[in-house]
Amino acid sequence: MNITFPDGSVREFEQGITPFGVAESISPRFAADVLAAKVNGEEWDISRPIDGDASIELFKWDSPEGKHAFWHSSAHLLAEALQELYPGVKFGIGPAIENGFYYDIAPGEHKITSDDFPKIEKKMMELVARKEDIVRRDIAKEDALRMFGDRGETYKCELISELEDGHITTYTQGAFTDLCRGPHLPSTSAIKAVKILSLAGAYWRGDEKRDQLVRVYGITFPKKKMLDEYLALLEEAKKRDHRKLGKEMELFAFSSTVGQGLPLWLPKGAALRDRLEQFLRKIQKEYGYLQVITPHIGNKQLYVTSGHWAKYGKDSFQPIKTPQEGEEYMLKPMNCPHHCEIYKAAPRSYRDLPLRFAEFGTVYRYEQSGELHGLTRVRGFTQDDAHLFCAPEQIKGEFLKVMDIILYIFRALDFKDFEVQISLRDPKNKEKYIGSDENWHLAENAIIEACAEKGLNARQVEGEAAFYGPKLDFMVKDAIGRRWQLGTIQVDYNLPERFELEYTGSDNQKHRPVMIHRAPFGSMERFVAVLLEHTAGKLPLWLIPEQCVVLPISEKFNEYAAHVVRELDKHDVRAIVDDRNEKIGKKIRDNELKKIPYLLIVGEKEAENEEVSVRKQGEGDKGTMKIINFADEINAEVAKMTNK
Repeated sequence: MNITFPDGSVREFEQGITPFGVAESISPRFAADVLAAKVNGEEWDISRPIDGDASIELFKWDSPEGKHAFWHSSAHLLAEALQELYPGVKFGIGPAIENGFYYDIAPGEHKITSDDFPKIEKKMMELVARKEDIVRRDIAKEDALRMFGDRGETYKCELISELEDGHITTYTQGAFTDLCRGPHLPSTSAIKAVKILSLAGAYWRGDEKRDQLVRVYGITFPKKKMLDEYLALLEEAKKRDHRKLGKEMELFAFSSTVGQGLPLWLPKGAALRDRLEQFLRKIQKEYGYLQVITPHIGNKQLYVTSGHWAKYGKDSFQPIKTPQEGEEYMLKPMNCPHHCEIYKAAPRSYRDLPLRFAEFGTVYRYEQSGELHGLTRVRGFTQDDAHLFCAPEQIKGEFLKVMDIILYIFRALDFKDFEVQISLRDPKNKEKYIGSDENWHLAENAIIEACAEKGLNARQVEGEAAFYGPKLDFMVKDAIGRRWQLGTIQVDYNLPERFELEYTGSDNQKHRPVMIHRAPFGSMERFVAVLLEHTAGKLPLWLIPEQCVVLPISEKFNEYAAHVVRELDKHDVRAIVDDRNEKIGKKIRDNELKKIPYLLIVGEKEAENEEVSVRKQGEGDKGTMKIINFADEINAEVAKMTNK
């Protein structure tokens, strides 16, 4: 069997040993860090023996697979602790997530609050000290139902009833046994630091008509120092919270009267959004995009045809019925079906392709109230959407151009650290997707080839494709290391088929176009939220609502301050006056808190010479200069940022 180690080296070993055993035979110190393995490309428990020849890949803590196994095992540790502390508690699901894990529980007569966190953490570390092995067992469906039924685990029994007999496994550590497919650590002893983070409500299986459970979030690490560093990042994240910054910077608000998850953009926020839109409109014009506008509602049949109703109907706002005509309309959950109808509005020839329709289209999706979070999870949001209709031979070229647009935007907004993920269909669960195997193969290969040509080291992940086609997702790391999905590009052979889209080829025959979906920002709301947190509110100079504030040292110079603003406006520099009757020191402090990049202090000397005394955020005093010279410097800095 071949063993691939985390450093990329490959070595051949005899058959019949475990990945953990192999690593141990090489280096005990290295073996202690091996947390997960894949055998023949599939997840595998590193403590399980491997029968026959195999290709084994080992993963350490700093890999996604290693963290997943570590945090999945930690979720079981949390459940084991809750079982000991709160007899009678019932368990739902407990997966690993991007940062840590959670477990959904029905606490019964017990009321769990944040005051209980230290007690839960202490119990988890007591269990770790026992160094319990985590043991996997295959179990018959009938036996699993009996075992969990005897314990009153109704949620587990519901999950088991949907599983195939012969594919059911449990994991046991100490006195706790859970229904799970793994993979896990060999034992709990690798866990060295524990923190319970928060509680939340969660409906069983995401259905608001079912039981509401308590979701307990936690995180663990193999070293105490790692936990300390993570908690420091959490404190920094609180300072960068876009909801806090958005309020301080007067960008957006929410109103319970308007409705949950429906943001209200205030004047400064609307101006910020407009600048982002104009920035992208300019780029799109250079690439030959045509701007379109579609309604905020659509006939339900439109989404039945597209397949969105069958896949996402329950997550949409329910249809609006017109009693007079008996029609059903929906708040638009996505733009692509509308753009298909625009394509059909006229006969198309191969000479017309590619056609690139772009729209800043607002869509509406019914997110559960417990899932709403500032601008990152809302019920109404605007996508910087575009759909490209092209001939099959044009796919890769168009895909490469879209990648150029996304990379240009990232440079302009200083997103330097990002990963690229090719999201493929799950070959074992094809019923989740629409379209033929042949079209899926063509679409997936087009994305893989485009990434190779662009020199992007793209990670391939099965099971993350959209239901109608594969996609390329750009995962950005912000200033404190968090990953966000922003830009996305998707290849789609299926919607053109469903909408019977055609073009006349050079052979004078009818052909089916291919559709590319793309959204460099993703949504305006989410993008603004990520940008605020990435920059801690110190937005790029070209984008920020107020580039400078003029501070008269006394009311005698208010008129000159207003004159400075008018002069700067002539040169497209955005400025305001702070003419409050306050001392200049307080004005400086207050405006620095508002994240305004430049503070222009004016008094008698400045008024006499048509000058401003310049102070830059984070850098202090920059000296005195003429108004026109300052405007030139600002515009030069903006041009440098937006022409990367």
